[in-house]
Amino acid sequence: MIIGCVKEIKNNEFRVGITPDNAKSYVNSGHTVLIEKGAGVGSGFTDEEYKKAGAKIIKNAKDVWDKCEMMIKVKEPLKSEFKFFHEGLILYTYLHLAADPTATKALLKGKVKSVAYETIMERDGSLPCLAPMSQIAGRLSLQEGAKYLEKRFGGEGILLAGVPGTPKANVVILGGGTVGMNACKIAVGMGAQVTIIDTNLQRLEYLDNIFGSGIQTLYSNDTNVERAVIDADLVIGCVLVPGGATPKIFKKAFLKEMKPGAVFVDVAIDQGGCGESSRVTSHDDPIYIEDGVVHYCVGNMPGSVPRTSTIALTNATLKYGLQIADRGLEKACQENSVIYSGVNTYDGKLTCKGVADAIPSLKYTDIKELF
Repeated sequence: MIIGCVKEIKNNEFRVGITPDNAKSYVNSGHTVLIEKGAGVGSGFTDEEYKKAGAKIIKNAKDVWDKCEMMIKVKEPLKSEFKFFHEGLILYTYLHLAADPTATKALLKGKVKSVAYETIMERDGSLPCLAPMSQIAGRLSLQEGAKYLEKRFGGEGILLAGVPGTPKANVVILGGGTVGMNACKIAVGMGAQVTIIDTNLQRLEYLDNIFGSGIQTLYSNDTNVERAVIDADLVIGCVLVPGGATPKIFKKAFLKEMKPGAVFVDVAIDQGGCGESSRVTSHDDPIYIEDGVVHYCVGNMPGSVPRTSTIALTNATLKYGLQIADRGLEKACQENSVIYSGVNTYDGKLTCKGVADAIPSLKYTDIKELF
């Protein structure tokens, strides 16, 4: 199979879909790998390293899109890339289509076979290609939240850990999954007071056993969320519905009752965000202030640490990518039913239930009915 990888064009996105080590794995399996010139520079990988791995360097993105049979990216294609879609193309990347009807319709129109990292679900319910970025985003959320609590950014001017004789910051984490647990780990490590909220009592018990007296766990209901958020200095939104739109549990009405200069980091913004007041921001302009609360809603948080993020991501995606390249998408799905869960669009049909639920105007088709 001819495999392509282009430079990411999203604002301040420095990750790359294939590392030189990945390229070597594909080449050793008998595939041709086309890399756009400079695609890996943002993550610290040179064109020369790709050449040594057996990849071919192509001068422009258009030629890579036109020639490849499977495009491996990091982020969802932007509008300027829609013109490169062609029938039968396999697109293997993060898509987050529930929050992007425009891209969804473009993929359907182009009859692209799209496989989304974030919806590949293993038999135990885990999301292996989403997990590494969730770990990074969770840890980054505290790093960014701590920064924007500084007064010069409009924050309260409070240090997360405080010092002896001063109050520690009160951190509230909405969601106890992979993002929430990693946010919790950093918050506890920094010495903050931490409350974590989730609807899954078994998950809360697990977190309580791990962190012990270092955290407060609460069941997620309207009352507990409101009380916790109003008293918070930093709120981290970590809610996830795999493949679907995120429920808005951080209400706009909370803002007027929160502390002036409190910070809300919405890690769920890729899937539409868990805050009613959330809107996507970029690394160039990461925050805005609404009703006195600083909002950080950057849609590609791990892109700010691309070396770590790229290696972590491709460690997870290579396994499935090789199966698709070696067998073709259809046979790969039949031999490993886990890959079915990643197929979001196929030959003009929408095949992800979560996306169809989020975009009611589009009809859902079960992928297993198509081949």
